[in-house]
Amino acid sequence: MKTAVTPLTLLQPGTLADALAMLRDEGPLVPLAGCTDVYVTLNFGTQPATRFVDLWGLDELRGIAEMDGGVRVGALATHTELQRSPLIRERLPILVDACSQVGGVQIQNRGTLAGNVANASPAGDTLPVLAVAEAIVVLRSAEDERRVPFTGFYTGYRATVMRPDELIVAIEIPRVDGAQWFRKVGTRAAQAISKVVMACVRGDQPRVALGSVAPTVVRLPGTEAALARGAGIDEARRILMDEVTPIDDLRSTADYRKRVCANLLARWWTETS
Repeated sequence: MKTAVTPLTLLQPGTLADALAMLRDEGPLVPLAGCTDVYVTLNFGTQPATRFVDLWGLDELRGIAEMDGGVRVGALATHTELQRSPLIRERLPILVDACSQVGGVQIQNRGTLAGNVANASPAGDTLPVLAVAEAIVVLRSAEDERRVPFTGFYTGYRATVMRPDELIVAIEIPRVDGAQWFRKVGTRAAQAISKVVMACVRGDQPRVALGSVAPTVVRLPGTEAALARGAGIDEARRILMDEVTPIDDLRSTADYRKRVCANLLARWWTETS
């Protein structure tokens, strides 16, 4: 590990209230849960923070429960717990699919859904699912709680509306009506960062979201509107190609990503017809 461990400070609150007070009074602190992202930055010596607060022992942040026809996922719910949850398997099978694509089994056992959201990587496997599910991010500070629509949570690359004194305490996901569909395209099936990741819902108002094609996860309002008014899939593909503006990087080229996005859209439409 390239980052020296000894200069690091780790605070371990006993309750959620303690954790929120630490963030308010002793910050700046970086919240930790599964640590699957932080360990990578420590290993490469690129982690700028030296003070952390450990949330892993806070039972108040655990649990997956039914809520008004939808589900409420506690911040410490892991990808493995989500895959095994009968409620998630019944209500949101695309989230089960996405969680099964996150890294390997070891990462799925420790990594949390809220951590995937807070990390704010545009390649996060679960983020397009939460975008088409129109999830709500529940943020709490020592003073108050607020609910932020998932599509308004990100403000840019690795940037969110979450304040330094706030924690994600839960993700609320309303009932999703319509056929659900998810695909991740990467170099290989496991332990690969996505080149493109797509989640869709086919209902009265089709929903499409993409990861790894922009600084943040994106919905495609033009493509969705075209499909809703009955446009053919070829027209929808052309609109999608104009809506996405991926970059060239180490994982893939912009042109490749555009073509993959269009092909995935056609596959979704065919497989859910």
